[in-house]
Amino acid sequence: MTRAAKAPIDPDRIRAIPSEGFSWIDRRFVREGFVMPLGRDAVLLYLFLIAVSDAHGISFYAEPTLGKLLKLTVDDLTRARAQLVDQELILYRYPLYQVLPLPRQVTRRAPVSSTPTPLDRTEVPSPDENLMSMRDFLELRGRGRPTGGEPVHG
Repeated sequence: MTRAAKAPIDPDRIRAIPSEGFSWIDRRFVREGFVMPLGRDAVLLYLFLIAVSDAHGISFYAEPTLGKLLKLTVDDLTRARAQLVDQELILYRYPLYQVLPLPRQVTRRAPVSSTPTPLDRTEVPSPDENLMSMRDFLELRGRGRPTGGEPVHG
């Protein structure tokens, strides 16, 4: 399979770091398998916290606000947060969240979840293992469906 040329599709619409706000996602999060032990709610919470945190990784949102914005129940939010803390991706001390630098390697612990999904696993993919796209990952985790319940086709 030939790789596509890595050039912007629309060079007039290149992202830039805004003057107010600051966030980034470490590529290792996907490439080195940090995403794999997490449930979909934990991935959603992690990406949200990255998007809203300051340069030190700090943010604070009240649980009712987080639940409303992310469409999570208090129990779902609590489980998602526990997974992120367990995997050493965030720290939480009410009301503050701190997104941490990624650890040197994935923590080899089973996900904190009451309902296992086909992608829940405790082993870490090898660096040369084929990783799936984020869209495929979220579709398999059940987030790739529109509100009408029809599957996403692509």
